Amino acid sequence: MTTTTELYRLLAWFSPSYPIGAFSYSHGIEQAVEVGHIRDVATLAAWIGHILRHGAGWVDAVLLKEAYAAAEDAQRLDELADLALAWRGTQETALESSQQGGSFLSITRAAWGAAPLEAFAAMRADKPVALSIAIGVAAAAHRLELNAVLAAYLHAFAANLVSAAVRLIPLGQTDGQRALQALMLVVDSVVPCARACEIDECGTAAMMVDIASMMHETQYTRLFRS
Repeated sequence: MTTTTELYRLLAWFSPSYPIGAFSYSHGIEQAVEVGHIRDVATLAAWIGHILRHGAGWVDAVLLKEAYAAAEDAQRLDELADLALAWRGTQETALESSQQGGSFLSITRAAWGAAPLEAFAAMRADKPVALSIAIGVAAAAHRLELNAVLAAYLHAFAANLVSAAVRLIPLGQTDGQRALQALMLVVDSVVPCARACEIDECGTAAMMVDIASMMHETQYTRLFRS
């Protein structure tokens, strides 16, 4: 059971005010809006839902779970961190993950420090760190309940993309919340699946998302970094 202090920590880490730069990324949604793949609440919820079930959201949940379990195994953590960096389909989504991961690790060490975080940071001193891995290590270091961490991570992932879409479509704030509400059942279904999935059986199937991200690299006008 998640205690009040554990909940407080999760709310802090996954708040939009946690300064990891999430607001500057759209995960290809900017391009998807440009070409008309995303145009309303239904198409937005379907697009993000696919990312959570079959794209980066899904693989991040599995990687987070694995990092959480391997928090005291330095060699395994190093392998997972390298795997997470490779598990992005485009340059922009790789930057999205590694920049936020590095920022999360730095800020969390400073504000919520724990010995395992310091050891992990020292081990990866000259290498980037994916966000899912950094959060998995931090969550294990603070003994947070894994289901709650996974749900919070996926909610934050979805909420950031909804926020980007509200600015891009444009979509009203109420419709943005309708999209987020529709994604609640998706998150609820992904968490137990991610916990049960072996890393060797994990994969992605979100080609349209990767194509949108690739096309975003040369999009004429851009508000977001991905």
